[in-house]
Amino acid sequence: MMTSSVKANPINIMDLFNSSKKLLICAPMVRYSTLPFRQLVKLYGCDLTFTHMILSDCFSKAQQARDAEFQYCESDRPLIAQFAAKEPSHFSEAAHLIAPYVDGVDLNCGCPQKWAIKEGIGACMCTNPALISSIVSQCRRKNPDLCISVKIRILPSLDETIKLAQVIESAGASFLTVHGRTIKERNVDPHYDVVRAIKDAVSIPVVHNGGVYHPNDIEPALSKTGADGVMCAQGLLNNPALFAGYSSTPLRCVQDWVNIALSFGTPFITFKHHLMFMLEGVLPRHEKRVLNNFAAYTSVLEYLDRNFGVRYQNIMP
Repeated sequence: MMTSSVKANPINIMDLFNSSKKLLICAPMVRYSTLPFRQLVKLYGCDLTFTHMILSDCFSKAQQARDAEFQYCESDRPLIAQFAAKEPSHFSEAAHLIAPYVDGVDLNCGCPQKWAIKEGIGACMCTNPALISSIVSQCRRKNPDLCISVKIRILPSLDETIKLAQVIESAGASFLTVHGRTIKERNVDPHYDVVRAIKDAVSIPVVHNGGVYHPNDIEPALSKTGADGVMCAQGLLNNPALFAGYSSTPLRCVQDWVNIALSFGTPFITFKHHLMFMLEGVLPRHEKRVLNNFAAYTSVLEYLDRNFGVRYQNIMP
């Protein structure tokens, strides 16, 4: 919910990139990049989080949409709000409205879902550099001091992909995130060489996204791409402590999720889905079915207490 309370001392995202540390970033994920999950991964080595993809037209027009789509607290930072947009005015207005509550905004040009493509947003925009340039440049004019980033997928042509990255830089983007797969590619290794070529072709920071599922994947991805950071999605869903070096979700992390999720009033389905992800490598198939069939918090909490000794501890003051 957006309120009149404004964050004090916003964090300069570019200062994070200018440090000697390679950034470890939690990707924007539909349904899952909620305030409680963002709080959880920040306990385990995550340097920067994103909101889920928000439709900028709805957000810019209606307070009801703003309250429904965006929740934050004072400790929810550094934070970037990601928007989908195909109209420059919608993106710049949404960015203006949310700027007091976040440390940057991001334009989603990477979502490959069919509904997004049908709406003319997401990854299909990568074939229209002029539109992306217009959206970013107008937002830069209206919000000159705001960190503005763009997340893209690669195109089949290396030359066209590099040109796209250079157009985005020229439009005024602060940094660029590259998912190293095309819109049609699923479950294949990212094209690390393409991300490396983009990094060599632009002067703004470049973040690599794709192929990081285990702590041991981080350094090779950075080495192969030369990127200024790595962004992770599915790997963090399965193991929110991945960036802290854990090869699987530690029990302490499960305990932290229960405390955070319930203290923030996380919807039951979201609460349970995260547990299913986190316990994927621990529970045998029949136990997964048991957990998945629970329909109430009390049943899940009794199960966690009985099997793991995990009990809810309210962390709110």
